[in-house]
Amino acid sequence: MRVDKYLWCIRYYKTRTLATTACKKGHIKVNNDVVKPSREVYPLDTIQLRKDQINYTLQVNDIPESRVGAKLVDIYRTDTTPKEQFEAKELLKYSKDYYRKKGTGRPTKKDRRDIDDYTDENE
Repeated sequence: MRVDKYLWCIRYYKTRTLATTACKKGHIKVNNDVVKPSREVYPLDTIQLRKDQINYTLQVNDIPESRVGAKLVDIYRTDTTPKEQFEAKELLKYSKDYYRKKGTGRPTKKDRRDIDDYTDENE
């Protein structure tokens, strides 16, 4: 089975087009080789893919006939992604939280003065 179709079948990508695009961009490796979307995958292959700033590592257990339900995905792959990858994504999410709520517009004059005072203190 093609690698793009496999990743679509085991629900890592919502469409085959997204999986194909990820292959073309070099986000997917099979056995440590960057692959084209047409590359065949076989049981016991190792797939590494980068999606949503996480480097997933998968072991192919079996090849599905077609797209499978979410509960049956574990039959066809073993996820060996280190937990540190998921923790790093959580830290990224917290680092993006600002003191201002999203959609409140430009900083006010007071906010600008506070920012200037803060940067002057740190220099």
